[in-house]
Amino acid sequence: MTSNDAGAPRGSPSRRSELKQSYKENPPPMGVFAVRNRANGKVLVGSSLNLPGMLNRTRFELATGIHRTYPALQEDWARYGADSFSFEVLDVLPPPKEPGTDLKEELQVLLSLWLERLRPYGDAGYNAVPS
Repeated sequence: MTSNDAGAPRGSPSRRSELKQSYKENPPPMGVFAVRNRANGKVLVGSSLNLPGMLNRTRFELATGIHRTYPALQEDWARYGADSFSFEVLDVLPPPKEPGTDLKEELQVLLSLWLERLRPYGDAGYNAVPS
């Protein structure tokens, strides 16, 4: 019996298809996160459909000096150093009951609640004041 590029026998689902299906059935945690500057008390509050991915991306961008979304955060990272920052998950949405359910609206509501609670604007944070 021959196999495809993933090593699975022909006629059976490829490893890629299996991983794709598994991802759909077990989505990454989604919710609201914070990046806290312990040196000056400022905080960035954000949300993501993939919390681990977003936290990794933010850490990487800050560490390599390429974070462009929040320039003040990048400046403070350079000024105070990585050890002055913490990355926290503030809230997690429960996984959808049906695979493929769009939770963007629920995520936006959750983010709004945390923005109202923490008010991370001006001297208190890195978020832009809502208009």
